[in-house]
Amino acid sequence: MPAKESIMSVSVLILTLNEELNLPNCLESVQWSDDIVVLDSFSTDRTVEIAKSAGARVVQRRFDNWAAHQNWAVQNIQFKHPWVYYSDADEIVPPELRDEMGTVARDASAGHVAYRVRYKNFFCDRWIRHCGIYPVWVLRLFRPDKVHWERLVNPVPVVQGSEGRLENHFHHFSFNKGYEAWFEKHNKYSSQEAEEGLRTIQEGFSDWVGLFSFRDGSRRRRALKELSFRLPFRPTLRFLYMYFLCLGFLDGREGLTYCRLLSIYEYLIVLKMKELRRRERGLSI
Repeated sequence: MPAKESIMSVSVLILTLNEELNLPNCLESVQWSDDIVVLDSFSTDRTVEIAKSAGARVVQRRFDNWAAHQNWAVQNIQFKHPWVYYSDADEIVPPELRDEMGTVARDASAGHVAYRVRYKNFFCDRWIRHCGIYPVWVLRLFRPDKVHWERLVNPVPVVQGSEGRLENHFHHFSFNKGYEAWFEKHNKYSSQEAEEGLRTIQEGFSDWVGLFSFRDGSRRRRALKELSFRLPFRPTLRFLYMYFLCLGFLDGREGLTYCRLLSIYEYLIVLKMKELRRRERGLSI
């Protein structure tokens, strides 16, 4: 392992809410940083205790929505270093990604103010490589004064400057806390997605160019997402897209289960959009 000084110019931000199961592994994977900040939403388990025992700073704020929460973090937390790596508690930074970030943080000639990273999503100890979820490039390493987020859930980063891409991956273990926790989380997500869906429909769809932006995967996914709110049979279409067109069947039984779960999530969004429309008209469900 390289000397810790080689990457001390990177702070780490971790968002938590009752993450006592996931947090120890996440914290262990970022111990190369001397500035780990845990933004906790008033956990009721041992999350805060675990964070402090690992030497992390703990800041607490009640969660309202993803964009507001992350924007508050970069605007109000005083990070020790000019670069911040953001991680969810159910993610791990492998040594290869750690070393690459150290190189980027020391290289001022690149001119970028933020970097996107791919991730490997694991389900039942298997990397779900297909199903249309790989590769997805998410913004994780950035200068906090150069980025803010928009959208209630699955927030979209807005970067003031140029972006780069890192070669190595982080690892994502979204099912570590079991199916009950996954359904609870996605039940909340679906409510916010339903609100975003109705807003998108009311504003109208205009990013037709984005649908064909194959070199800008983030823009294309965003455009596809907004267009999907207007399609009939969305849960079925999403399953067919993930399992057949994106070769989800190559991920075996785990791939089949994963595609089914995401189609259920899509159906929750559809139901809640219908519910919101009925309530707007003063009708019951």
